Amino acid sequence: MTDTTLLEIPGYKAGTWVLDPAHSEVTFSVRHMMISKVRGTFGVKSATIVAPENPLKASVTASVDVASVDTKDEGRDAHLRSADFFDAEQFPTIDFVSTGVRAEGGDFLVDGDLTMHGVTKPVTFEVEFGGFGTDPWGNYKAGATAKTVVNREDFGLTWNAALETGGVLVGKDVTITLDLQGSVQA
Repeated sequence: MTDTTLLEIPGYKAGTWVLDPAHSEVTFSVRHMMISKVRGTFGVKSATIVAPENPLKASVTASVDVASVDTKDEGRDAHLRSADFFDAEQFPTIDFVSTGVRAEGGDFLVDGDLTMHGVTKPVTFEVEFGGFGTDPWGNYKAGATAKTVVNREDFGLTWNAALETGGVLVGKDVTITLDLQGSVQA
């Protein structure tokens, strides 16, 4: 069954929205030694939202540069780029392609396929809109935060080390957060 409901969002404009990389960030966090979290970022290669009159019919494509991983520790970053983890040489990007947009109880959910380390799995991002506005140069902008949790092992990222105290060095669940700002193209 196709949802034909036209969703009204104050300030929404149909068009093609392109990411503003200077005001956007892709971050992740994962448990380390089961007692704390390591956080990192990726550089965004591209992101586009095609937004028709009905926001529930929007589509999203995005790609991040694996080699840009930054956890503020060059040794760890080099290990993450290696074949033990992301294998940036063989799999240079992490890609997302939406398959649908839903509104549930005031929340927006974007379903899609996430491809990482050569493996594609369905994921759902919970989206919080920040709003819309015009910058001092006349560009119409939108902001949003999207979040999901994935099991890294589902994507073939299985490297780990056992700890003498029990547990493992790296947790399975990875929280991915996208803080995004984009502008509509004329």
